[in-house]
Amino acid sequence: MTALADKIEIADEDRLRADLYNYLGLMLSGPPDQMLLNQTAGLTGDETDLGKAIAGLSRVAKACKPGGVESEFNALFIGLGRGELLPYASYYLTGFLNEKPLAQLRNDMAARGITRAQNVYEPEDNIASLMEMMAGMIVGRFGAPASVEDQKTFFNKHISPWAGHFYSDLEAAKNSVLYASLGAVGRVFMDIECEAFRLA
Repeated sequence: MTALADKIEIADEDRLRADLYNYLGLMLSGPPDQMLLNQTAGLTGDETDLGKAIAGLSRVAKACKPGGVESEFNALFIGLGRGELLPYASYYLTGFLNEKPLAQLRNDMAARGITRAQNVYEPEDNIASLMEMMAGMIVGRFGAPASVEDQKTFFNKHISPWAGHFYSDLEAAKNSVLYASLGAVGRVFMDIECEAFRLA
């Protein structure tokens, strides 16, 4: 299986897209450790909107410590009872958790052979999982790499209707410091993906 996966040619821009989806998923699945903070601090940007957002995230990461970021993550997503934000498609689209968007996602996951990791208990429609699914589809983690059309269908159905709004909320959240900068990266990236799929 690995040998076959090594032979699959993924365009450089698609690998970079998958890397950014994976990175967002990793940062949103739990608070970063020192190594991930160091890697984030080492990121560089350019003069594009995305490049500027990444450079801003890097600057903030340089000043962050794992303990502080863990407190920030807990305030944003866990909290007492609930965090400041509920990062789930069902909540953003219906106002309730575990609603129709989750059922639709589970159907689409089953059709693509995507299963939830055994040690994950959160509903699959959380933003971190969706970012990881998109990355996996691009590079072929669930079989052959998904066609642009299949990526577009999945993105337009499960990510586009709410992820940009979530990232804007993350940018503006009162408990957001590092995650405000991550929100900016996510928001700009979602805009780029929306436009690219519109033109595809």
